[in-house]
Formats: sequence, C-alpha cells, structure tokens
Amino acid sequence: MNSVSESTDRPVETTLLLDFVTEKVNSFIKWDLIRFFHDNPHARDTAENIARYTGRDVRTIQRELDGLVTAGVLDVAEVAVVNVYRLNDQTDTRHLIDRFMDACHNRQFRVQAINRVIQAMQFSPRHDF
Repeated sequence: MNSVSESTDRPVETTLLLDFVTEKVNSFIKWDLIRFFHDNPHARDTAENIARYTGRDVRTIQRELDGLVTAGVLDVAEVAVVNVYRLNDQTDTRHLIDRFMDACHNRQFRVQAINRVIQAMQFSPRHDF
C-alpha cells in the first residue's frame, strides 16, 4: 500500500477520496461510522449498540447508518426484528475505506475532507419569508 504522503500527493487519488467524502461520507457522524467499521471490520451490530460505542444519539446514528447503506458502504439485515449493520463485502469499497482512513493521517488531505463535509452540511437559504 502507498504511504500517506504518496496517496495524497497524487491528484487522481486525492480527487477519488474527496469524491468519496462528498458522495458517501458527507457528515462527521458518517465519518465516525466509517472509522468505527474500519477499526472493527467484522462488526455486525444494531444502531442502538453502535450509538453507545460511538457516544451518539440512536436516532441520529440510525439515520446515518441508513445513509451509508443507501450509499453502498454498509449492508443491513433484519435479525429477530432488528436491523443489524455491517461493512459490505465489496473489496473495492473496503480498499477505498482503507485508503481514505490512511489519507486522513495527512493534514492537508484532512483539511480538504473537512471542508467537503462542511460544504455538504450547509443548509440552503430559506425562501419562505
């Protein structure tokens, strides 16, 4: 695997990883969830337990987990009437997550990624007044 500086010095790789942020990891909570599943690649758990592990509100975690399922990063299965989430088995997705987490050690990349998340979180102006 490339070193952090090599992976983030290449414009194509940086663009690919920043697109991953924009399209799939478009909130800081999703970023935390990506990190959680990266660090625990065999985890299969409920939103309630994941919320407890990450120190977040269950409803918020549920919404963000479902967003990652829609984005194709996680899989969900119903087990005994509860949803159980896990990292999907797609090798390309897992490698992309590995490269993203590796690139996050590079300050320049991390600043760019944070800016992408902030831009994605901004609300559109209200036009109802």
